[in-house]
Amino acid sequence: MTQTGTTDIPDISEEWYRDVVDVADSAPAPVQWFAVHFTEGVILLLGLMLVAVALFRLRRADPWGRALALVAPATVVLAYGCSEVLKSLVDEDRPCRGAATILAGQCPPVGDWSFPSNHATIAGALATAVLLLSPRWGLLAAPLALLAALSRVFVGVHYPHDVLAGLLLGVAVTLLLTPLAARVLAETLRRRSATALREPVPTAPGPRH
Repeated sequence: MTQTGTTDIPDISEEWYRDVVDVADSAPAPVQWFAVHFTEGVILLLGLMLVAVALFRLRRADPWGRALALVAPATVVLAYGCSEVLKSLVDEDRPCRGAATILAGQCPPVGDWSFPSNHATIAGALATAVLLLSPRWGLLAAPLALLAALSRVFVGVHYPHDVLAGLLLGVAVTLLLTPLAARVLAETLRRRSATALREPVPTAPGPRH
């Protein structure tokens, strides 16, 4: 085990990290440029996918679909918040602190801890939210999230176990909490709809004589 910051790094994760960054360092320049910008682009794409499928479900009349569309984005934000809390608790320093060359160009500053990966958490949460709202689009979102997470190792700013933990955290928070919260909200929407249907429709006053 290697001591980094206040956290022990698994030997296998450190070995995989070094193997990946060696491959990245020898990759052609266009591949390196693409890898540096890939994560942010994928997260933006996943966010747009979530907005699109959420708007589609909101336009439908069923309370369950509307509830999912309203709750899913909130659980993505919650997953990110959980990753920030874990970062402050674990205090694992970035692997790029001791690396000679990384594609990212600049290692994040001290205090911007490595475990878990925020990018991987957000990617996993977004892909899971898309999957819950639209399984068809989820089949595209899932591999994109995985590639986005792996790219954080490729550019040198995270260990493999950082991105794995981030992915699992994002998936777990979104997959567990979205249906629970949506069930409560859907029941509220059903009650409001039923109440609206029972209310008498006001009639216009008749002509005065």
